[in-house]
Amino acid sequence: MSDADQLEGRARNVTGKIQDVVGNLTGDLGTQVRGKINQAAGAAQSTFAAAADEARELTNPLGEVVKNRPLAALLTVGALGFALGLLARR
Repeated sequence: MSDADQLEGRARNVTGKIQDVVGNLTGDLGTQVRGKINQAAGAAQSTFAAAADEARELTNPLGEVVKNRPLAALLTVGALGFALGLLARR
C-alpha cells in the first residue's frame, strides 16, 4: 500500500459524498446508495492503506535485526516455538 492508495480511498470517499448529496437533491435513491457505498469503501481503503504503511514501518527495524544477527533471531524464534509447544500440550 502507499500514499497513492490512501489518496484513491479519499477520492472515492469524496466522490461518494457528492453522489449522496446529488441523490438526496434529486430524490434518486440509487445514487444515494451508491454514494454511501463509495464513502464506506473509500474510507476502508484509506484506512487499510494507512495501517499497511504503519505495519511496514514497524517491521523494518525487526528485519534489520534479523539481517545483522541471524543466529540470535533463529534461537529466539526457536525458544518461543518451544515455549508455545509446551503451553499447548497442557
